[in-house]
Amino acid sequence: MTDRSASPLSRRELLKTSTKAAAATAVASMVLPKAYAAEDDTIQVALVGCGGRGTGAADNALSVQNGNVKLVAMADVFEGRQSTSYNALSGKHGDKVDVPEERRHIGFEAYKAAMDQLRPGDIVILTTPPGFRWVHYTYAIEKGLNVFMEKPVTVDGPSSRKMLALNEKAKEKNLKVGVGLMCRHCEARGELFDRIQNGEIGDLILMRAYRMVGPTGSAFAAPNDGALSEVMYQIKNFHGFLWASGGAFSDFLIHNIDETCWMKNAWPVEAQASGGRNYRGKFVDQNFDTYSVEYTFADGSKFFMEGRNMVGCHQEFASYAQGSKGSAIISTSSHFPARSRIFKGQKMDKDNQVWAFGRDEITPYQLEWDHLISAIRNDEPYNEVQRGVEASVVTSMGRMAAHTGQIVTFDDMLNCEHEFAPNIDSLTVDGPAPLVAGANGKYPVPLPGIIKSSEY
Repeated sequence: MTDRSASPLSRRELLKTSTKAAAATAVASMVLPKAYAAEDDTIQVALVGCGGRGTGAADNALSVQNGNVKLVAMADVFEGRQSTSYNALSGKHGDKVDVPEERRHIGFEAYKAAMDQLRPGDIVILTTPPGFRWVHYTYAIEKGLNVFMEKPVTVDGPSSRKMLALNEKAKEKNLKVGVGLMCRHCEARGELFDRIQNGEIGDLILMRAYRMVGPTGSAFAAPNDGALSEVMYQIKNFHGFLWASGGAFSDFLIHNIDETCWMKNAWPVEAQASGGRNYRGKFVDQNFDTYSVEYTFADGSKFFMEGRNMVGCHQEFASYAQGSKGSAIISTSSHFPARSRIFKGQKMDKDNQVWAFGRDEITPYQLEWDHLISAIRNDEPYNEVQRGVEASVVTSMGRMAAHTGQIVTFDDMLNCEHEFAPNIDSLTVDGPAPLVAGANGKYPVPLPGIIKSSEY
């Protein structure tokens, strides 16, 4: 853990802005690197967190064509979710899934049992709710494992500082670590980035992103009916609680925020925002229904992020860049395919289009795994954690600005002392939950302008 008495960290000390995405998939040699010490070329994988995203990540891992990859252990706190994942993966990948019942672990310590099945240089997939990320990353580093972790990688200031400190240990051990911000691996977006950086649309002066959809994931949490303990209920509905996921804002909007900041090749320095709860009905989660964030970069240019989860409203899921000479669609219609395009002027229509990505797109969910496995087999430097933390901090600062009604800087967010779940590493099934409901069965919610220094 980071020494919280240390002097505050600054954005200048931490930020190393990202450049373009990794190159397209290499057909790598089969020579085993120092990072992977095994008797054969098989890379073993353990899945920690067997929900939809974890199952998808394991599917992508087992679909890599660069050598043998085998799933050998699984861990989750819900047996039913694990069984569903196992059946789906074994049905598709056959003998690449070698997880007998004794290697399917259930409970809060299951992550250790699953990682204990691996050899140094194997891979653990960390796809539990992100509040647990630093806990599981700590053990992975101790075991000398390469890691794929889902986004966001942090949910608050203290967890961000912990992850940065932990990652220094991972780099010392030459561990390869991928972070599930897959848009950075997209070939279409990568070519668009190069064109923007080469000045094809001039100076970037405005960027916009939208994720305006209906209810998503478990973001709309109904009251606990008593079938689960309070801890298990909150984990099951993790999108509804800030300690577990950073809420719907962090868990979903981070992709739009990350890909847009990538095109700028910079992170914003501050955010101001608004948002509110409108039609909550019986739902008791901590989310707002709408978020509207104005991010400001060091050069004064702006990025507007619009988020909404409401039924019956206009829907849009896209990101845009506007420059002094022209404009661009970064992505449209969800994450894949991106359909990246450039236009002369600001009117984004067919008559003004001057460039579009010219090849069939490969899903970036697969490309990020191709790139990680290639780095492991060739012992190439590969660690996306710092960028993942930075993207998570930028996302959290927009969320905090909306939840408090204050201007929040990058440094404010990184050094904020409000830790949502300080005892997350000691949770038990029937023990106290990180968030406690009031007598009316409702949980603390953000009160902008009333609670100003923390989000609830």
